[in-house]
Amino acid sequence: MAEINWAEIQIPQQKLYNGVQFPSVLSPASKSPSSLSLLTKAIETQKSSLQSLLHKSGAVLFRGFPVTSASDFNDVVEAFGFEELPYVGGAAPRTNVVGRVFTANESPPDQKIPFHHEMAQVPEFPSKLFFFCETEPASGGETPIVLSHVVYERMKEKYPEFVSRLEDHGLIYTRVLGEDDDPSSPIGRGWKSTFLTKDKSVAEQRAAKLGMKLEWLENGVKSIMGPIPAIKHDKNRQRKIWFNSMVAAYTGWEDARNDPVKAVTFGNGKPLPGDIIHDCLRILEEESVAIPWKKGDVLLLDNLAVLHSRRSFTPPRRVLASLCK
Repeated sequence: MAEINWAEIQIPQQKLYNGVQFPSVLSPASKSPSSLSLLTKAIETQKSSLQSLLHKSGAVLFRGFPVTSASDFNDVVEAFGFEELPYVGGAAPRTNVVGRVFTANESPPDQKIPFHHEMAQVPEFPSKLFFFCETEPASGGETPIVLSHVVYERMKEKYPEFVSRLEDHGLIYTRVLGEDDDPSSPIGRGWKSTFLTKDKSVAEQRAAKLGMKLEWLENGVKSIMGPIPAIKHDKNRQRKIWFNSMVAAYTGWEDARNDPVKAVTFGNGKPLPGDIIHDCLRILEEESVAIPWKKGDVLLLDNLAVLHSRRSFTPPRRVLASLCK
């Protein structure tokens, strides 16, 4: 059986940090036709070299491989052998497509989704994320990515007092959830699908497991999470990371139920300084890499190393996701 080989290629959008391309981009090394089964076999046999590439770069984009459908993407995810993480406690409205594959955040195309680490506002978050482009956007719709330790270093240098307050106190996240999903909102996941139950007492048990308090309202529930650390230590890479959803909550958690300025505070309940948060957003944009999606692209992110976001787009666009422990 022929083998599939890949090579690291360079594309214009990449950035170089300490001599390492961000993200790494892999493409078929030869022009000979390849099949999905060859690709999944190659992933299984070269898993350790792929893991070390991910460790080095934080993000790996597979481009030009024969991945055409949601079930192909599911096979690729399975080939890596990472354990699946159930989506409990996340804010985004999303639906299961096949196997371990979900839609990415289904909020309206005209809305941007701000930078965040996946599920940074709950204690159990995925260590790896996969994205797959099933349908290219007509325009826009990139998924910008940024290295978390670079954001931490820049913020620490510019706002040392603010960062040390974050390290001392952490953050509290507050969100009001409706009963059912609200697809018009980027944080429109209702409490029934957030906690995978229709039973309020089961929801309370599941929230408590996440360290989250619930306050029931007339037509929904207020969830309070924290104080929870805003800065973490990436043990594998021995560096501090900007692991929080602060900018996303403060600038993006807005809908009929939620005021973003109240969505996140210091862990002692004090309000955050809006000017610093907006400057942090500018730093995130400045350091980010936004690669236009091509059909068949698979992007693997280390959720501890990299924050991601979504730009607004002109439909159609279908990007699928899978979360791993």
